Amino acid sequence: MLWSQPIGWTSRRHPGTHGGKMRSFLPPVAEQVFRDIQKTYEETTQIPDDLLIALKFVFGPCALQALDLVDQRSVTCLSSPSGREAFQVMGGSGRLYTCFVSCHYCPCPAFAYTVLRRNEGLLCKHILAVYLCQAMGVTQQESVSDQQMSTLLCGSADADA
Repeated sequence: MLWSQPIGWTSRRHPGTHGGKMRSFLPPVAEQVFRDIQKTYEETTQIPDDLLIALKFVFGPCALQALDLVDQRSVTCLSSPSGREAFQVMGGSGRLYTCFVSCHYCPCPAFAYTVLRRNEGLLCKHILAVYLCQAMGVTQQESVSDQQMSTLLCGSADADA
Protein backbone atom coordinates (compact mmCIF):
# COMPACT_ATOMS: atom_id res chain seq x y z
CA MET A 1 0.00 0.00 0.00
CA LEU A 2 1.40 3.38 -1.01
CA TRP A 3 0.16 5.28 2.07
CA SER A 4 0.85 2.73 4.78
CA GLN A 5 2.55 5.07 7.27
CA PRO A 6 0.45 6.15 10.27
CA ILE A 7 -0.18 9.88 10.47
CA GLY A 8 2.27 10.07 13.37
CA TRP A 9 5.14 9.23 11.02
CA THR A 10 7.27 11.92 9.51
CA SER A 11 6.79 12.35 5.80
CA ARG A 12 9.01 14.36 3.51
CA ARG A 13 6.65 17.31 4.01
CA HIS A 14 6.65 17.21 7.81
CA PRO A 15 10.18 17.39 9.18
CA GLY A 16 10.91 17.35 12.87
CA THR A 17 8.79 14.48 14.12
CA HIS A 18 11.87 12.69 15.43
CA GLY A 19 12.17 10.71 12.18
CA GLY A 20 10.52 7.70 13.70
CA LYS A 21 7.27 5.95 14.28
CA MET A 22 5.02 7.44 16.91
CA ARG A 23 2.29 5.48 18.57
CA SER A 24 -1.06 6.20 16.95
CA PHE A 25 -4.09 6.86 19.11
CA LEU A 26 -6.53 6.84 16.23
CA PRO A 27 -8.50 3.97 14.71
CA PRO A 28 -7.41 2.74 11.28
CA VAL A 29 -10.34 4.40 9.52
CA ALA A 30 -9.24 7.80 10.85
CA GLU A 31 -5.63 7.13 9.81
CA GLN A 32 -6.87 6.26 6.32
CA VAL A 33 -8.85 9.51 6.05
CA PHE A 34 -5.69 11.49 6.89
CA ARG A 35 -3.61 9.52 4.37
CA ASP A 36 -6.23 10.14 1.69
CA ILE A 37 -6.34 13.84 2.54
CA GLN A 38 -2.54 14.01 2.39
CA LYS A 39 -2.37 12.32 -0.99
CA THR A 40 -5.19 14.32 -2.54
CA TYR A 41 -4.03 17.64 -1.11
CA GLU A 42 -0.49 17.07 -2.43
CA GLU A 43 -1.93 16.50 -5.91
CA THR A 44 -4.70 19.13 -6.03
CA THR A 45 -4.30 21.50 -3.02
CA GLN A 46 -7.95 20.80 -2.26
CA ILE A 47 -9.94 18.38 -0.14
CA PRO A 48 -12.77 16.88 -2.22
CA ASP A 49 -16.32 16.60 -0.91
CA ASP A 50 -16.14 12.83 -0.37
CA LEU A 51 -13.19 13.26 2.02
CA LEU A 52 -14.92 16.15 3.80
CA ILE A 53 -17.93 13.88 4.33
CA ALA A 54 -15.65 11.09 5.60
CA LEU A 55 -13.99 13.55 7.96
CA LYS A 56 -17.37 14.62 9.33
CA PHE A 57 -18.51 10.99 9.63
CA VAL A 58 -15.39 9.89 11.55
CA PHE A 59 -14.90 12.96 13.75
CA GLY A 60 -18.39 14.38 14.08
CA PRO A 61 -19.21 18.00 14.73
CA CYS A 62 -15.65 19.09 15.54
CA ALA A 63 -14.59 18.44 11.92
CA LEU A 64 -16.03 21.70 10.57
CA GLN A 65 -14.60 23.68 13.48
CA ALA A 66 -11.17 22.09 12.91
CA LEU A 67 -11.30 22.97 9.21
CA ASP A 68 -12.03 26.59 10.20
CA LEU A 69 -8.92 26.57 12.40
CA VAL A 70 -6.89 25.21 9.47
CA ASP A 71 -8.26 27.91 7.15
CA GLN A 72 -7.32 30.56 9.71
CA ARG A 73 -3.75 29.18 9.93
CA SER A 74 -4.25 28.73 13.67
CA VAL A 75 -1.80 25.81 14.09
CA THR A 76 1.88 26.34 14.85
CA CYS A 77 4.44 23.59 15.42
CA LEU A 78 6.98 24.60 18.03
CA SER A 79 10.25 22.70 17.80
CA SER A 80 13.35 22.90 19.96
CA PRO A 81 17.01 22.09 19.18
CA SER A 82 16.68 18.89 21.24
CA GLY A 83 14.00 17.63 18.83
CA ARG A 84 10.94 18.09 21.04
CA GLU A 85 7.71 19.27 19.45
CA ALA A 86 4.49 20.77 20.66
CA PHE A 87 1.66 22.35 18.73
CA GLN A 88 -0.06 25.57 19.61
CA VAL A 89 -3.56 26.15 18.33
CA MET A 90 -5.35 29.46 18.58
CA GLY A 91 -8.90 28.53 19.48
CA GLY A 92 -11.98 30.30 18.20
CA SER A 93 -12.24 32.15 21.51
CA GLY A 94 -8.74 33.57 21.10
CA ARG A 95 -7.22 31.29 23.72
CA LEU A 96 -3.97 29.53 22.84
CA TYR A 97 -3.94 25.76 23.49
CA THR A 98 -0.71 23.77 23.61
CA CYS A 99 -1.46 20.32 22.20
CA PHE A 100 0.73 17.25 22.37
CA VAL A 101 -0.01 14.94 19.45
CA SER A 102 2.62 12.44 20.64
CA CYS A 103 0.40 11.62 23.62
CA HIS A 104 -2.89 12.77 22.04
CA TYR A 105 -3.65 15.52 24.56
CA CYS A 106 -5.19 18.99 24.52
CA PRO A 107 -5.88 21.07 27.64
CA CYS A 108 -9.17 22.47 26.31
CA PRO A 109 -12.45 21.86 28.17
CA ALA A 110 -13.97 20.01 25.19
CA PHE A 111 -11.17 17.44 25.22
CA ALA A 112 -11.51 16.92 28.98
CA TYR A 113 -15.27 16.55 28.85
CA THR A 114 -16.06 14.95 25.48
CA VAL A 115 -12.99 12.77 24.97
CA LEU A 116 -11.76 11.92 28.45
CA ARG A 117 -14.85 12.05 30.64
CA ARG A 118 -17.72 11.09 28.36
CA ASN A 119 -15.72 9.09 25.80
CA GLU A 120 -17.98 10.52 23.07
CA GLY A 121 -15.33 11.65 20.62
CA LEU A 122 -11.89 10.71 19.35
CA LEU A 123 -10.44 14.18 19.81
CA CYS A 124 -11.20 17.88 20.05
CA LYS A 125 -11.15 20.40 17.22
CA HIS A 126 -7.65 21.58 18.22
CA ILE A 127 -5.98 18.18 17.85
CA LEU A 128 -7.97 17.47 14.70
CA ALA A 129 -6.74 20.78 13.26
CA VAL A 130 -3.15 19.71 14.05
CA TYR A 131 -3.62 16.38 12.25
CA LEU A 132 -5.22 18.12 9.27
CA CYS A 133 -2.43 20.70 9.04
CA GLN A 134 0.15 17.92 9.15
CA ALA A 135 -1.64 15.95 6.44
CA MET A 136 -1.95 19.04 4.26
CA GLY A 137 1.56 20.32 4.96
CA VAL A 138 0.30 23.74 6.07
CA THR A 139 1.46 23.83 9.69
CA GLN A 140 3.17 27.08 10.68
CA GLN A 141 6.69 26.41 12.01
CA GLU A 142 8.42 28.16 14.90
CA SER A 143 11.71 27.35 16.60
CA VAL A 144 11.98 27.77 20.35
CA SER A 145 14.87 27.26 22.75
CA ASP A 146 15.09 24.14 24.86
CA GLN A 147 14.34 26.32 27.89
CA GLN A 148 11.17 27.66 26.26
CA MET A 149 10.11 24.10 25.37
CA SER A 150 10.75 22.99 28.97
CA THR A 151 8.52 25.81 30.17
CA LEU A 152 5.78 24.62 27.80
CA LEU A 153 6.18 20.99 28.86
CA CYS A 154 5.94 21.99 32.52
CA GLY A 155 2.58 23.56 31.83
CA SER A 156 3.58 27.18 32.33
CA ALA A 157 1.39 29.62 30.47
CA ASP A 158 4.13 31.67 28.81
CA ALA A 159 6.75 29.90 26.69
CA ASP A 160 8.54 33.19 26.01
CA ALA A 161 9.67 33.63 29.63
